[in-house]
Amino acid sequence: MTGHNAYFGQLQAALQQEGELLPRLIVDLDRLDHNIDQAVAFATQTGKTLRLVEKSLPSFQLLDYIARRAGTRRLMSFHQPFLNLDAQHWPDADILLGKPMPAALAERFYQSLTGGFEPQRQLQWLIDSPERLKQYLGLAQRLGLRLNVNLELDVGLRRGGVPPGQAGALMLSALLQRIAQHPQHLRFTGFMGYEPHVAMLPRLFGRPERLLAQAMATYQARVEQVQREAPALWAQALAADGQPPLTLNTAGSPTYRLHDQEQVSNELALGSGLLKPTHFDLPSLAGHLPALFIATPVLKATGAFTLPGAGWLPALISRLAGRGKQALFIYGGNWLAEPVSPAGLTASGLYGTSSNQQVLLAPTDTALQVDDLVFMRPTQSEAVLLQFGDLLAVRAGRVVGHWPVFANQ
Repeated sequence: MTGHNAYFGQLQAALQQEGELLPRLIVDLDRLDHNIDQAVAFATQTGKTLRLVEKSLPSFQLLDYIARRAGTRRLMSFHQPFLNLDAQHWPDADILLGKPMPAALAERFYQSLTGGFEPQRQLQWLIDSPERLKQYLGLAQRLGLRLNVNLELDVGLRRGGVPPGQAGALMLSALLQRIAQHPQHLRFTGFMGYEPHVAMLPRLFGRPERLLAQAMATYQARVEQVQREAPALWAQALAADGQPPLTLNTAGSPTYRLHDQEQVSNELALGSGLLKPTHFDLPSLAGHLPALFIATPVLKATGAFTLPGAGWLPALISRLAGRGKQALFIYGGNWLAEPVSPAGLTASGLYGTSSNQQVLLAPTDTALQVDDLVFMRPTQSEAVLLQFGDLLAVRAGRVVGHWPVFANQ
C-alpha cells in the first residue's frame, strides 16, 4: 500500500494529535534553519548584507525568527498597510520599498505612522521615473519632510526603472539633478536592480552567468555615472549621516547564490527561497530544502473515479481517465499548490477545481482513510501564507508554535 513516508507520517501524527484538521500551513523550522544558514554563509563569504523580503514572509514571528538567526534588521516592503505594520513592530528596522508606491499611499503611510520609527533615518522609497520623483518632491514639500530615494534600475527584467543605454543615462542625469536641487526634501540612498530573469529564462535566452554579467554591467555603469556626475550625492550616501546607509540592492531568491563574484552590489534580497515553494525548485537553490507545506484532511474517499452525468460517455471517460485511480475529496482546495504526499496524487482536469471540496486522484493502493491528511507544497509563499490563518511552526515533527500572519488589507 502507498502511504506517507516517515517524514510526512510523523507530521500527520502530530497534527492529528493536536486536533489540527482544518487546512493548515506548516513551516518546518529545522529545514528553515538549514536554509537560513545557507544564505548567511553565502552572504558572509561574499561580504554582502541580507535584506528580508517581507511580502514573502508575512508573519512577524516568522520574520523575527529569521532575522535573529540571520543577524539582519533590513526589510524590503511591498504593501503600504504592511509597511506601517513593519514600522510599528520593528522600530529599529532599515526598510527599503520593493516597488514604487503611488505618492498618495506614501502620504497615507505618514498619516498612519505611530511609534518610534524614524523614516528620515530608516526608510527608502523606490523611485522608477522622473515623473514619480516629481510627485514625491511635491509630497515632501507639502508635508515638510525629507524623503530618502532609492532609484530602481532596469538591469534586464524590462519591468520599468532607469533603462539601459543612453536613454537610461539621460533619465538618471535628470533624477540626480532634481535630487541635488532639493537637498532639504530629497536624499539619494542608492539603487535597486532586480534580476530574476537571470535564473528564470529558458537557456535559449542565455546562460545565467552571462545574463548576470550583463545585468551587473548595467548596474556598474549607473554607479559610475553617479560617482562621475554627482559626486556630492554619492559622498552623502556613503556618509549615511542621518539617512540610511548606501544601499546597492540586487538579487532575489532565484539568483542570490549567483552573486559570488560580482562586487557591485552590497546587499542581497531574500524571501521565498528560505521556504522554497515549488517555483523555486531551481539549480541555483539546489542546496535549500522545502520548508513549507499545506496539510488538509480527506473528507471523502469515494472509490473509483466517476464523472458526473448519466449515460455511456461519462462512464467511458471516467474509466479511461480514472483507470487505476480512486477519488479523494479534501477539505478546501484550489490553492496555488501541488500534491506531494502520498506520492501519486494529482488534480483532475476533467472534474475541475473547487475551493470547497477539491477532488484528487490517487492510486488505488493509496492507504488514506477519511480524516487522514494530504500534504501539498505551495507554488509560492507570498499569497499562500495569507490564506490559512496562523502558521503552524513544527520542529522534529512536533507543533511548537502558532504564528499569526499579517491582516490581508
